[in-house]
Amino acid sequence: MSRLEGTIARVNAAPLSVDPVTAARRLLGATLTGRGTTATIVEVEAYGGPADGPWPDAAAHSYRGPTGRNKVMFGPPGRLYTYRSHGIHVCANVVCATDGVAAAVLLRAAAVEAGLDTARSRRGDSTRPAALARGPGNLCSALGITMDDNGIDLFDTASPITLTLGEQHDAVVGPRVGVSKAADRAWRFWLTGQPEVSLYRRSPRAPAPGESD
Repeated sequence: MSRLEGTIARVNAAPLSVDPVTAARRLLGATLTGRGTTATIVEVEAYGGPADGPWPDAAAHSYRGPTGRNKVMFGPPGRLYTYRSHGIHVCANVVCATDGVAAAVLLRAAAVEAGLDTARSRRGDSTRPAALARGPGNLCSALGITMDDNGIDLFDTASPITLTLGEQHDAVVGPRVGVSKAADRAWRFWLTGQPEVSLYRRSPRAPAPGESD
């Protein structure tokens, strides 16, 4: 896969107007900036869309079509889609593909590069640096991402959270974490050697390996 080249490509959503797997790979090493912190994305998961779309994905929130809750997933690309996991933790996704087609990339882990004290104040003073933004909920907590950020344009300099794409990185590939549908799909990607990457936990509700839909 070719490297992303040029300053313009890194500061607009054009490189994310692709399938979710390609978008996920392109988000590794990207920089999130806002609310007193800067962090490098080190782990992501790709998610597709409805059964009649180009990337059917029973694990995606968009699988049953657009609703008031998930409509941001249907584009345009470069928007932030937020939701609550188990009704508690805020999780963030970067929308990809094209306007009207559902696909997104879950931000699973990041390395906080600046604003460590700010991130620690949100996560707890005893939290180790590598654990500040490990896991989707912790990432949002450390970076101050809230449900009110749903739908913001990550490439708009006026947004409270902005995204800058980096160079293409080689990624380690594995199954997604904690999903019960399409559990064996190798759509999780992470940078090797990063202590912020989360441990793999298979959902107890997932079918046996090789039997996912």
